[in-house]
Amino acid sequence: MKKVLIANRGEIAVRIIRACRELRLPTVAVYSLADKDAMHVRLADQRVCIGAAPSKDSYLNIPAVLSACKLTGADAVHPGFGFLAENSDFARGCADQGIKFIGPSPESMDLLGNKARAKATMREAGVPVIPGSTGTVPDVLLAKQIALRIGYPIMVKASAGGGGRGIRVAHTEEELEFAFKTARQEAIACFGDGEIYMEKFLINPRHIEVQILADEHGNVIHLGERDCSVQRRNQKMIEESPSPAPMMDAQLRERMGEAAKKAVKAADYCNAGTIEFLVDANGDFYFMEMNTRVQVEHPVTEMVTGLDIVKQQIAIAQGNPLPVTQEQVQMKGHSIECRINAEDPKNDFCPSPGVVKTTYMPGGMGVRVDSAVYAGYKIPPYYDSMIAKVIVHGATREEAILKMRSALADFYVDGISTNLEYQRALLQNEDFTAGNYNIGFLERVMKEGRL
Repeated sequence: MKKVLIANRGEIAVRIIRACRELRLPTVAVYSLADKDAMHVRLADQRVCIGAAPSKDSYLNIPAVLSACKLTGADAVHPGFGFLAENSDFARGCADQGIKFIGPSPESMDLLGNKARAKATMREAGVPVIPGSTGTVPDVLLAKQIALRIGYPIMVKASAGGGGRGIRVAHTEEELEFAFKTARQEAIACFGDGEIYMEKFLINPRHIEVQILADEHGNVIHLGERDCSVQRRNQKMIEESPSPAPMMDAQLRERMGEAAKKAVKAADYCNAGTIEFLVDANGDFYFMEMNTRVQVEHPVTEMVTGLDIVKQQIAIAQGNPLPVTQEQVQMKGHSIECRINAEDPKNDFCPSPGVVKTTYMPGGMGVRVDSAVYAGYKIPPYYDSMIAKVIVHGATREEAILKMRSALADFYVDGISTNLEYQRALLQNEDFTAGNYNIGFLERVMKEGRL
């Protein structure tokens, strides 16, 4: 591996560039016309414009990205998250051109990217799965039969879904018909794939995921769990490691870690990935999906383990064995991440693109900010609204919360609306500080007017 092209933008592109610098690997940034002044473009060793502002014309344009590799001599591609990160056709295109895709094989991506097939594979491997359809559901009539078998409430989900899209919940047969049709319509619009599957809807579980690393030599380790239960409209807002959930004792952590490793081996998976579970109040956990890429929230795992996940992705792609065994993985302290978005919480979280006039970002011991924003930067309206991630690490959860409160108090952005005040309020909420939350937490406290 001699040169890495980053097929992404924003803070994750900057994050990957920094990892490559530490590995003495030259980098290539690709960018749309809207991103010509973006930070990742400024930091990379080379840069190539690959199209117009809309994602379909640039960051999702596979021929343009592959042409940029050929033009610059890049022999490896890191896809980051989003865009082409879980696109098996892109991974195959890279392989056809002799370019190393820093991620799993296209075959693993195909298997795990289809939620219904992934569940079937996990079920066969002995990984607990949520009761539901054994495959995709072609029509409403069969959907109603399945719902009668497993009982309401039912969740209808897009097989090719992600990011909270293509998901509906039905509590009755009447609601199911509408949920099925609207989920399918949204799935076709967002993913170009209308396949639907169904599963039992667990009422207010915890959303807990396990980070894994797997190399080409058959070694698989897990790096503990992240609690991602603080969500608004299925979008994660705060993540932390380890989980403060009362049921998460050493025994459950061990069982979930081993189940995650079993899932990885069943899919013949290589590189970094995340197994997402739902955990109920009894401590029963169920496989939900696997993300075949680096996660937005990967920094909290890095903070508690001391392992650089992006550098590990590159090392695995280079054919190197994992540097540690499972027994050598040590979790130290507590880490929390808050996502800072350019949006207006007072206006139904409407996106707030525009020019950042001034900004001050927090620092200090145990404080990390992953961002690509600077004073004078114009945030385009075409992409995800996240502009920064604030990550803190403390010896205890209480210390981490106090450190995050201080960091968010220091964070200043002028010229656009952000969710900073909203995140500050979350960190003061008594239920959050007590660890008493689940995936229904934000909806509940907002209805009660406590946020």
